[in-house]
Amino acid sequence: MSKQAAQNTTNQITEGVIWKQLLIFFFPILFGTFFQQLYNTADAIIVGNFVGKEALASVGGSASTIINLLVGFFVGLSSGATVIISQYYGADNRRRVSDSVHTAIALAIAGGVVIMLIGLVSARFALTAMGTPDDILSLSLTYMKIYYLGTIPSMIYNMGSGILRAVGDSKRPLYFLIASCLVNIVLDLLFVAVLDMGVAGAAIATIASQFFSAILTLIALLRTQDSYRLIVSKIRFHRDLLFDIIKIGLPAGLQSAMYSISNLLIQSSINSFGTDTIAAWTAYGKVDSIFWMIMGAYGVSITTFAGQNFGAGKYDRIKKSVRICLGLAAVTSLFLSFIVLNFGGTILLLFTRDANVINICIGMMRVVSPAYITYICIEILSGTCRGCGDSFFPMLLTCFGVCVLRILWITIAVPLRHEVATVAFSYPLTWTITSILFILYYKRGKWMQKDTLRNAPQGQGKATRRMSALLSPGKKTPGRAFFRGFAGSFCYRTFSN
Repeated sequence: MSKQAAQNTTNQITEGVIWKQLLIFFFPILFGTFFQQLYNTADAIIVGNFVGKEALASVGGSASTIINLLVGFFVGLSSGATVIISQYYGADNRRRVSDSVHTAIALAIAGGVVIMLIGLVSARFALTAMGTPDDILSLSLTYMKIYYLGTIPSMIYNMGSGILRAVGDSKRPLYFLIASCLVNIVLDLLFVAVLDMGVAGAAIATIASQFFSAILTLIALLRTQDSYRLIVSKIRFHRDLLFDIIKIGLPAGLQSAMYSISNLLIQSSINSFGTDTIAAWTAYGKVDSIFWMIMGAYGVSITTFAGQNFGAGKYDRIKKSVRICLGLAAVTSLFLSFIVLNFGGTILLLFTRDANVINICIGMMRVVSPAYITYICIEILSGTCRGCGDSFFPMLLTCFGVCVLRILWITIAVPLRHEVATVAFSYPLTWTITSILFILYYKRGKWMQKDTLRNAPQGQGKATRRMSALLSPGKKTPGRAFFRGFAGSFCYRTFSN
């Protein structure tokens, strides 16, 4: 994207017709998320049909849940970079955009190395601790170890695509995903169906396609002439920006980790029902991913939308975009509930022909799918808060409302009524409670009082101007002195404990 084109996109986000710009930004993200989901879905479809239900359970059961714990934490952490870059881009602070981009890429590389090492060392212990059945343990271990070898390019792609979306470019990440997904499917068929490499072939195909998407993303960042251009020699950590990224991203990362930990407990409960139930849970997870990828696209859209408008000081526009996005998400969730409840059984035939597995899966659908609409406030309102720099309290709400209550449900209710439906009910129960908490927090309006912009030139965005007036050196006033002293002592108390 050229500099002028990028700037036009940004102007549209901060000044265009809200519902049109949300949808224009939403659909490329949606299609991109769809193709990203096809990475694991293609693995599941191909190994489920060409290898068997044990292989299906191994690529989507405990292995997938453990991988999501580590990778999801970093993706949540990296969302802080997207917020920071979108705010500086909205304020037209070119220098800080550039510094943020190079800090973000450095974080992606370092994070990829750490996740790879932790994953390789802990894989067997984690699978055993979750009670993974013996008939799929070795297959799951093989898939995980190969997958972890590709975490560095995976992290680079996720961070790079987040940078592009932060500046308003949601189309090129889509194009890159389409291309890499096609590579993944072709290699899956080659390694699994033709060369009979089984689960190992599926994992190799996945990491090869991740390398491909990372290369395409890096090329886009290296070739642009806009402020977010990547220069290899400048890749390093800028301490203050790294602090800001972590301050915003760490709560999101912890939130993702708590999600994954609660899902680990749920997966452990599912494991106790046997391989057929694990395969059913895996298959339903792939069907259910349609809902998650659409809600995730709404969440990313509103985060970037809120971030750029916050940087430009257009707070009323943020509130209007929230109402519109909630309406769109509500209609979408009702439609998806109808589709899954009425056509879910047919969709399941893509993954398995085993009658018992399908029957178990349909039972799961009848519990979870009708409650999709109870989740939308969590995604939209938390995304809005993060876009405005407020990620700590949304993290607390999610950790308590979703994760803690879900863990309590699994540890207390499931032993009393040891059924798959009892496990599945933990989702609609916790979605409803957490949505109520988010609505109450959003109505209070304290999320609008956050600001993360540093060192922005005077006059570049109302939010920047407001904070610069309070924090910059100059004529001392009682109000300014009080604010600076309070802010300093607050940061010391908060981040030293």
